[in-house]
Amino acid sequence: MRALACAVLAAELGLAGCLVAGVRLPWFVEATVLLVVAVEVALLLVTYRRGGRAALQDVLPAGARQIVGNELRVFGSLGLWAARRRHGVPPGADSFSYARGQATMMYAFAFVCVVETFGMSVLLRDWPTAHRIVLILDVYTVLMVLGLHAASVTRPHVITADALRVRRGSHVDLRIPLERIASVRRENRFTHTASKGELNLDVAAQTSITLELDEPVRHLTFLGRPKEVHRVRLHAEEPDLLARTLEVRLTQARTGPSPVPELPG
Repeated sequence: MRALACAVLAAELGLAGCLVAGVRLPWFVEATVLLVVAVEVALLLVTYRRGGRAALQDVLPAGARQIVGNELRVFGSLGLWAARRRHGVPPGADSFSYARGQATMMYAFAFVCVVETFGMSVLLRDWPTAHRIVLILDVYTVLMVLGLHAASVTRPHVITADALRVRRGSHVDLRIPLERIASVRRENRFTHTASKGELNLDVAAQTSITLELDEPVRHLTFLGRPKEVHRVRLHAEEPDLLARTLEVRLTQARTGPSPVPELPG
């Protein structure tokens, strides 16, 4: 099935290249490509029905699963954003936003993409096939840019009674048990050098909170590779409040609930 998936990808890329170049392939070639795609989809459905998600994980590479899952979360965030809902914030938890620092840049990027869409429509008006393909790609790009910002808005950092959930958009979602957090430091940083064991969740090149961990936690990168993390830097719109809230939660987790006094006889 993996070999068939590679063949499907190569065939689709070749077909798309021919369409963009204006080359009209024989009908049986296009029909064969569509048949191969249909067979691949059918095999995936049968695999899922027989073995569930675990069977699909054995067939699909980890990187492909991460990329597809990330795109699904991005487009799902558009719906949450429109409904003014947030993801993963249970009752009684404290949430902290971080998207405001990148909002201007993301909206400007989306505007540029819209202008580029109209420009390409004018340039390719005499090549209808290429115009349709580029239009689909441009619309997808605009939705992706808006979805990336929507994911940051709808997926805030969350502090519960037993864990801190740090996030950045749809591609980083790390749960850190409170007992593994050694210290919380309020620290503004505007430069971040990649280092082993560190996770920098900067927003507009800025982080405002640094967490030191007693024990490392396992983080999956964008392509699904595991990484052991012992230091996390993140940003929040209210970093002082986040630091105070986290310190209170840490104190409660370490001391435990106060004993109930005995009633007098």
